[in-house]
Amino acid sequence: MMYLYPQGKKRALTFSYDDGQKYDRKLVEIFNRYGMKATFHLNSGTLSASGDPSDMFVGRNELRELYAGHEVACHGVWHKNLAYQSAQGILRELAEDRKALEQLTGGFVQGLSYAFGCYSAEVENIARTVGIKYSRTVEDTKQFRVPMNFLEWHPTCHHEDPNLMELGKQLMNTQDWQEIPLMYVWGHSFEFGNKGNWDLMEAFCEQMAGNDSIWYATNMEICDYINAVRSLIFSMDGNRVYNPALQTVWMSQNGKILECRSGETLDLTK
Repeated sequence: MMYLYPQGKKRALTFSYDDGQKYDRKLVEIFNRYGMKATFHLNSGTLSASGDPSDMFVGRNELRELYAGHEVACHGVWHKNLAYQSAQGILRELAEDRKALEQLTGGFVQGLSYAFGCYSAEVENIARTVGIKYSRTVEDTKQFRVPMNFLEWHPTCHHEDPNLMELGKQLMNTQDWQEIPLMYVWGHSFEFGNKGNWDLMEAFCEQMAGNDSIWYATNMEICDYINAVRSLIFSMDGNRVYNPALQTVWMSQNGKILECRSGETLDLTK
């Protein structure tokens, strides 16, 4: 028996972009055009109050419309390096960011990326206390693995990785024995704006788009799904499985795709 992603898909692709600068508008347009899903980690304290398109950061009043279909997550109120903050300062930086972003979007904000990539066991504990479920680091793995600890979620690669396109091809050609492979690409939209290399993301999205074997998902969607997978309860003989989670979990056995719905027990011997 092997796990699959929703609708029986074998692979997943997600993106993560930090800081909420004005270039997010063009990046969202590219993602939408190719059917990609992404997470945007924002600093609520630096968002434009006026919403003027010429401001460096996106406007507070445009978050719902701009990021519709994607995910808004935390990056700290003022993008402070958490390594230099007291426990109280870390708590304030994360909790106030989550509160402000939830008020602006009307949704639940439970994701984070560590400003400057700095984190520690103390930071993780405080993040968990304020309801953060996952946080991305800047430690590229060049791998397609889901994280053991979602508060130390190491991405596959930055979008400027010279092997970005090749890694994308490798994801699409992963072998059947590679269980739920995940490619995670991260960066900052201002990097495209400053360098004028938007064609890089255009080419990658075009390569990866429209693949029926890939689940295009936000960071939070992946985190929730993997946690649902991990919550499954098996009988000791492995013949039955119960799903206590609120969403369906997909798997395959002997070439047959199985759905284990919320609250359902499956007999795996049939």
